[in-house]
This record gives sequence, structure tokens and C-alpha cells, in this order.
Amino acid sequence: MRSMGSLTAEPTLMWVLIGINVLAGIGSLSGAHVGDRGTLTDAGELSRATIANGDLWTLVTSGFLHQGAFHLASNMLALWILGSLLEPVLGHLRFGLVYFTALFCGSLGVLLVTPNPSVGASGAVFGLMGAAVVVARHRGLNLMESGLGIWLGINLLITFTIPNISIGAHIGGLIGGFAAALILFEGDRLRVPRHVPELACAALGVAAAAVSIVQYG
Repeated sequence: MRSMGSLTAEPTLMWVLIGINVLAGIGSLSGAHVGDRGTLTDAGELSRATIANGDLWTLVTSGFLHQGAFHLASNMLALWILGSLLEPVLGHLRFGLVYFTALFCGSLGVLLVTPNPSVGASGAVFGLMGAAVVVARHRGLNLMESGLGIWLGINLLITFTIPNISIGAHIGGLIGGFAAALILFEGDRLRVPRHVPELACAALGVAAAAVSIVQYG
């Protein structure tokens, strides 16, 4: 069985992602405008209307913008915790693949479920939770004893009980991240040719983006 990335990899990509989120967050919280598109948040938020209008970049940009400092801080805290655990196990490339696959699946979830505009990294963060479940199972860890099951359960409870939270982003991202990590681990277990698991994982993210564009573009 091939190794799931370097076990000593520093979580550098995690810090890059946090940096991008924070910079975008500062821009959105400052009310900065983007030409005639309004504020940075207006220009980057995701909805069926933005995709229908041809603003395809919102499939990505919406995952780096936030509504308020608490929204940004809570997502970055979760990204730091999960990234510190997962990137050393998965390696930089695979961690990035899981993150962006979850982001695109979360964006598809927004379009399928949520009629209102949506922003936030929570789709990708929920994807990392899904990936953490796969890693824990692979290592024989009990989800409840590790605390991961409780954390996931609390976040799902919040998702379905607190108003103005994008259920589509959370569930879509969770499924996407779980599926991406499963593809990577099972590909290694089955000894498929080198890089096939990574390509299959990337294909999942591309497929989610393609469905979003074809269905709502």
C-alpha cells in the first residue's frame, strides 16, 4: 500500500488558505467595491442568479468571502484545527484536492438547496470534517472517543436549527470531502496505478462544478 502522503508534511497549504480567506474577509468586511459590481461580497457571492448571469467565478470566490468577523473567525478556527491534522497525513497535493473538491461540492449544494446568495468557507470546512472521518476509520479510531463524532454532530445540529445557515453548502461539502478522501484511501488500498486516485478526486470536483454550470448557467 502506498503511503497517504508524507507523515511529516508541514501544513503550509492550510496557512495559505487561511491567509487568502483572511485577506478576502478583510476586503469584504471593509465594504470595498469592485467596479460597478458593488461590494466585494456582492461580486463574489454565489446564487443561482450569479451563475445564470455567467459569473462562474462565484463557484470559487464565494468560498473565501464571509459575512461578519465571527463567521470568518469560526471557519478559520475549524480550518486550522482540521488542516493541522489532515495536511500532514494527506500531504499538500491531496489536502488541496480534498479542500477544493469539497468547496465545489458545497457550491453545488448551495445551488441545489439554497435560493439565497451564499458565502463562506464552511462547505470546504465540512468537507475536511468528512475527510477526517475517513482518516479516523482508516486508522481504527473511534469517532466518538476521539471527539470527532461529537464535533460533527454539533455542527450538523447547528446547520439544521440555526437560521440563515447554508444547509446545501454544509451537506454538499461534507459529502464531497468524505467522497474525495475515500477515493484517495481506497485507490491506495486497491493499488491502482500511480496518480489515478488524485485524478479521480479532481474529476469529482470538476464534475460538481460542471453540473453547477450546466444546470444553472
